[in-house]
Amino acid sequence: MAVNYSVKEEADGHPSGGVGVPGGGAVKTRKPDNTAFKQQRLPAWQPILTAGTVLPAFFIIGLIFIPIGIGIFVTSNNIREYEIDYTGTEPSSPCNKCLNVSWDSTTPCTCTINFTLEHSFESNVFMYYGLSNFYQNHRRYVKSRDDSQLNGDNSSLLNPSKECEPYRINEDKPIAPCGAIANSMFNDTLELYRIDNDTRIPITLIKKGIAWWTDKNVKFRNPTGDGNNLTALFQGTTKPVNWPKPVYMLDSEPDNNGFINEDFIVWMRTAALPTFRKLYRLIERKNNLQPTLQAGKYSLDIAYNYPVHSFDGRKRMILSTISWMGGKNPFLGIAYITVGSICFFLGVVLLIIHHKYGNRNTSADIPN
Repeated sequence: MAVNYSVKEEADGHPSGGVGVPGGGAVKTRKPDNTAFKQQRLPAWQPILTAGTVLPAFFIIGLIFIPIGIGIFVTSNNIREYEIDYTGTEPSSPCNKCLNVSWDSTTPCTCTINFTLEHSFESNVFMYYGLSNFYQNHRRYVKSRDDSQLNGDNSSLLNPSKECEPYRINEDKPIAPCGAIANSMFNDTLELYRIDNDTRIPITLIKKGIAWWTDKNVKFRNPTGDGNNLTALFQGTTKPVNWPKPVYMLDSEPDNNGFINEDFIVWMRTAALPTFRKLYRLIERKNNLQPTLQAGKYSLDIAYNYPVHSFDGRKRMILSTISWMGGKNPFLGIAYITVGSICFFLGVVLLIIHHKYGNRNTSADIPN
């Protein structure tokens, strides 16, 4: 005998307690709970865009952005900057003889570039080196380091992370510092001279204070032990493949040697774009009566060690002052002026349209 079962739904959508269902179990329903969230009854606010709200917004944005953009643009233009490309690809360049230098070169190649500063550099001057077509943002390149080793962990010093491959072990010894970033460290030497009556006067270049404080004092540390004997601390390790000397011989001063060498720390902070600059030296102003770098003739002596010709790269030396907004960057001021001008122009156009057509009665007459 066949038995028909039926389920009776109440008016509110809930089952009638499982009547007619074998076992007396209740039948589930798909109806959401009767809450403001699930029934989409939450209070909402939707702006009504009228001429009285849109037009003032355009004019206010324009009147705020344009002066800010002009101020930033003028400030950027007041920053002194001088750039020298010393790659040497041009046959007439003094550094052309060094163009084919390689990591394996044993004889140093030096060249001198003379230049003239048309304007004085009044405040502190920052010397940068710049590279082009160098992709420090490559994923494998960025990961090729051991932060524990750089932080002074003794176990990581002798057993570097596998992320450093293939620059992890060399000649059956762990590399310190390991990884592709450290292996490709910039190693050109730049010296600046002022020429006064055919006499070369050296400009004092400060090599400390160029790295971030957190990097120098937190992220990078030498291995624990006798800090006055870095040779013993790095015993059992070997230098990176492309380095001419080990990490404990980067500088003669103990507080700027090993993993806490500031040139090394600056290089290890990878750049986001293939064309970048990194801080190399500081030139401090000695007194307020004379500019830091007077207008006149200068010469730049270069120990050309870093090869870039193989990947069509370029090398630059940049002298620059800074302001409250940092280095020279006209783009930000231009962007503010452009956005403000567009908003102000749209405000004028919409105001004309509203004045001409806004008072018309567009509603159709409905006959009785």
